[in-house]
Amino acid sequence: MDPDTIVQKAQQKGLDIIGITDHNHTGHCRLVSEIASEKGIFVLCGAEVTTKEEAHCLAFFETFDALDDFQNLLNRSLIKVKNKTELFGHQVIIDRNEQILEEVKPLLINATSLSVDALTNEVYQRDGIFIPAHVNRSAYSLISQLGFISPELEADALELSKHIETKAFRKKNPLLDKFSIIRSSDAHFPEDIGSVHSKFTIEKPSFQEIKMALLNKNGRSVSS
Repeated sequence: MDPDTIVQKAQQKGLDIIGITDHNHTGHCRLVSEIASEKGIFVLCGAEVTTKEEAHCLAFFETFDALDDFQNLLNRSLIKVKNKTELFGHQVIIDRNEQILEEVKPLLINATSLSVDALTNEVYQRDGIFIPAHVNRSAYSLISQLGFISPELEADALELSKHIETKAFRKKNPLLDKFSIIRSSDAHFPEDIGSVHSKFTIEKPSFQEIKMALLNKNGRSVSS
């Protein structure tokens, strides 16, 4: 899943927008954005954060300054357990030439000390986009970890995995009708990129246009 391969696969699948959300880390967002911009692909930069309830949530930011500030928060919040490379593999940051710049020592799939509510506040303080991840899954989702999603939750959308259709999820969860739904591949292997996707009605690919679409504002919308 090196940055070049991600962009190549996205281009092959005809994707115009991709989200980069490594677990609790944003280290490859700049490089993927640089490579993708050369191919006309817009990148939403962020992370898939594990809350202290062990629910996965997506956080995206418009600027690299906000992204860096959020990464500092993640560095402080991640519960520190040293990565065992023999079990989980190497966690490396690479450059354009695939040379290793850094190896991240703490285990990134671990939980942070941030609650869902605290994470939501931190994302919106940085004018970000907050989306609970793969909420239909039986593990590491808001529903699996908390038992429900409150209709009062502040979120720009809910994400579904490729394992359920939007219509079926809405029928099963009518109290969540106020939320926009996106479906994402949650790809951990190159061949999974673009296995499902969402369609945005926007004027151009940009952070603010995407946020308006998620919130159904000013004629923008999203379907999945």
